[in-house]
Amino acid sequence: MHDIVIAGGGVGGTVVANLLAEELAPEISLGKVRIRLITDRPEHVYKPAFLYLAFGRTAPTAYRRPQRELLHPRVELVVDPVLAVDTSQRRVIGDSGQAYAYSRLVLAPGAQVVPERTPGLAEAGEQFYTEEGAARLYRRLEGFTGGSVVVSVIGVPHMCPVAPLEMIFMLDAFFRQRGRRDQVELIYTYPINRVHSNPAIAEWAAPELESRGIRTETFFNVERIDPQQKVIETLEGTSLPFDLLIGIPEHAAPPFLESSGLTDAGWVPTDRHTLRVKGHEGIYALGDVTDLPVSKAGSVAHYQAATVAANLAAEVRGLPPAARYQGKTFCFIETGTDQATFVEFDYDHPPRPVRPSRWIHWAKMAYNQSYWLTARGVI
Repeated sequence: MHDIVIAGGGVGGTVVANLLAEELAPEISLGKVRIRLITDRPEHVYKPAFLYLAFGRTAPTAYRRPQRELLHPRVELVVDPVLAVDTSQRRVIGDSGQAYAYSRLVLAPGAQVVPERTPGLAEAGEQFYTEEGAARLYRRLEGFTGGSVVVSVIGVPHMCPVAPLEMIFMLDAFFRQRGRRDQVELIYTYPINRVHSNPAIAEWAAPELESRGIRTETFFNVERIDPQQKVIETLEGTSLPFDLLIGIPEHAAPPFLESSGLTDAGWVPTDRHTLRVKGHEGIYALGDVTDLPVSKAGSVAHYQAATVAANLAAEVRGLPPAARYQGKTFCFIETGTDQATFVEFDYDHPPRPVRPSRWIHWAKMAYNQSYWLTARGVI
């Protein structure tokens, strides 16, 4: 019997599970295949909505669904946080102590924020990469009447690489709509010599930031933050005071991956085309935990899921896995509260942002509503 275990209930894990259940329906019916998805919570959360939560533009009912409702009936759902992967015995160990045997394993647990790696950040900074953080930031913004607001990219790589740009653009619109923009200084910092790691996005974004009167600081590598004095200190020896700090914290793969010997330099070493985990037979990885040179974004996990599902189905049927992931990425970029652009690129073709428009903004809003079809593997 083929035991396929998927560790992670985000978009990548959910889409893989649903695609496999549909493709391998005959084998499942004959008892030759079992698909289990192991996750740490019974609800599925659409994380990109946290950006809108920070501005009070969405509610939990809009970005939460029961995980069971999103899964194909043939997929077994197990709510049991993963503690370890025993690669020698080919089993996943849950928090309950239960061991789940696998013949094929998919690693899709996503990344997590670790603000504690930057001294003072947890005490002095806000962030919007978790539900709790976005809700707290909303409360801070509602009561903020004036001063300096710093959006500082501290950890690279991080989830949704364009989100810090979206945040600073939306802050500009937020304060303008409230008649407070002239009372607020907006500052955006980035650790290298441009405003984004992707040259094409940086080239587009720099004049957009300048046109809105947003100050930028590059080669800005945060060393520590003084919560009492409200000052950011950098490795370059400079300092920057703030009234409100929105930090993009360092990100990391879940601890169980490192303790299980599945990471190298913090991330899972993954073949860029097949998505097999290097050095481990029968294990695939996708989404934010991989070390691939692609965005840690939901669209990436979605596209990678199709490759992983196709290759797993082929292996189950004794065929050579021929599907290849080519680095495809698609990201909307909000440029305010009512306009957006988008980028689409892959390993061989750089992104080319188009002129922002209301139509693209509303296309993103429509996708936020239809995301649940993506998770089900429909679109």
